[in-house]
Amino acid sequence: MQLTSINVGTALRLGDLLTGICKQSQIGTVKVSTLGLLGDAVCDKKFHGGPDQAIYVYGGDDYAYWADSHGLNLEPGTFGDNLTIAGLSSLSVCVGDRFRINDVVLEATAPRIPCATLGKRMDDPKFPVVFRKAQRSGFYCRVIETGLLEAGSEVIHEPTKVPNALSILDMFELYYDPEPSLDRLKHALAAPIAIRDRERFIARLEKLNA
Repeated sequence: MQLTSINVGTALRLGDLLTGICKQSQIGTVKVSTLGLLGDAVCDKKFHGGPDQAIYVYGGDDYAYWADSHGLNLEPGTFGDNLTIAGLSSLSVCVGDRFRINDVVLEATAPRIPCATLGKRMDDPKFPVVFRKAQRSGFYCRVIETGLLEAGSEVIHEPTKVPNALSILDMFELYYDPEPSLDRLKHALAAPIAIRDRERFIARLEKLNA
């Protein structure tokens, strides 16, 4: 696997919405802290950013899907991804998987859930539904080890050793399940998922137990 693009966004307006989703590919090294890439804007901090969603990753295989299935030849960063990685599909990633890029170590925590901002970015209010059906969510990461990143670097994927690991796809589908089972929720909560999702799934679990 190879890091093909590092993408950073400044705060821009899409209509009446201030967002950092519009990313630009960077030249040279980019510093990574526990809160993400240096200079990357996070505007809606209720749903985005923070230590558990510091970096958003999208795979080259996922971008190839959009080209092959929908005729969309998209540039890296189109979906707001901070890192675009060749040879990677989000369908092959589990929560807890780690990615080593030079000195930087990332850990997968959650899928990306499409929202209206993505529709504005794609100039198509129906696109979030298309994105949801495609199941090519990409995934958020927490930063385990900080450092510097540069496009062209090798990416080493280290799958989690946890038995029966929670896949990014399973977590993505659980988000949309209107009546999740107790076992499904407990399975998700046993994984090192992002805090926002943990709070959401705990609330759903409590509702089932009420």
